[in-house]
Amino acid sequence: MINEILIMNGYGLYVWSSFLFTFLSFLSLYLIIKTQYIKEKNKFIAKFGNLNSERAASARLQNINKEILSNSTNI
Repeated sequence: MINEILIMNGYGLYVWSSFLFTFLSFLSLYLIIKTQYIKEKNKFIAKFGNLNSERAASARLQNINKEILSNSTNI
């Protein structure tokens, strides 16, 4: 029974290699995006520092930030 699933009437090599290729492609894309995100996050923290809750609350109260946030939700 397991051999039938693996062989798939002679198409098993193609099917399983396609699954493996797709999985490895997704895994590599995930790892690349994750490393780029970490680099950009570290750049942001180095330039602006951590955004603590007090600074985030004060940013929400500013009029310019309210306009930006209200316009971005309409997209």
